[in-house]
Amino acid sequence: MPRTYKAVPEAVDAPSAQVAAGLGLPWKSAGLPRLLIGRREWLALPELGVFPVHVKTDSGAYSSSLHAEQIHLTENGRRVRFTTHNHLRESITCEADVVHVRRVRSSTGISSQRIFIQTTARLPGGFEWTIRVSLANRSDMRCPMLLGRSALSGYFLIDTQGTHLLGSKSGLGLRKP
Repeated sequence: MPRTYKAVPEAVDAPSAQVAAGLGLPWKSAGLPRLLIGRREWLALPELGVFPVHVKTDSGAYSSSLHAEQIHLTENGRRVRFTTHNHLRESITCEADVVHVRRVRSSTGISSQRIFIQTTARLPGGFEWTIRVSLANRSDMRCPMLLGRSALSGYFLIDTQGTHLLGSKSGLGLRKP
């Protein structure tokens, strides 16, 4: 008769490499510790003046995406002006440099040209890093921003059952001007 094992999460006071070795699991370290992030988190985009924004983490999506409306490129195509929303559905007008324009296939399989910008992302607690996001109409989605694996890679492990593991929106440390 086959045995059934129940996995019970417990705190372990040992380095990950040591725990992995004790369980006979492979271990590869990139030299940085990883933050545990939930399937949904609060995030701020301080360079754009967008805070807080509700984000869905998605390791199945390569790139990140931010809800944008009224997208207008400058005459030379180097800057973009658009409108997005915070968690209260307040409109925020943003302007940023265009990093590149390329085709992106959505989860529905439809491919379209998207404008990509680069900005700083901030999590509750103050962790900041630079991400690239495409601008897309996400008005039908629950979260106005999707954080894809290129933004997550090297920094995070995803707990698919957890939400807001890194803190509340008040932990972003930002106040409205």
